[in-house]
Amino acid sequence: MEVICLEDKAFYTLLDEVIERVKEQNPTARLDKWISGTEAMQLLRITSKTTLSVLRNNGKIRFSQPQKKMILYDRQSIEDYLEKNARETF
Repeated sequence: MEVICLEDKAFYTLLDEVIERVKEQNPTARLDKWISGTEAMQLLRITSKTTLSVLRNNGKIRFSQPQKKMILYDRQSIEDYLEKNARETF
């Protein structure tokens, strides 16, 4: 067996290239428009369900409630919210 050693930077560059090739070969693999609360919290990098509900209730992010206890969040509105609140460096 042969072992190949890579520096961190080279490894992550290679990993990015592999991911791009997989995406090119499978163009139908796209992200879901509507995501669960858990996925929304991961995108926002928050751990509080209360914070998520405040964002929802204040109209900061879009949501859909197809059933009484099922709330789905619009992925694009979360990305737009994060981008809108991004600050430029000095």
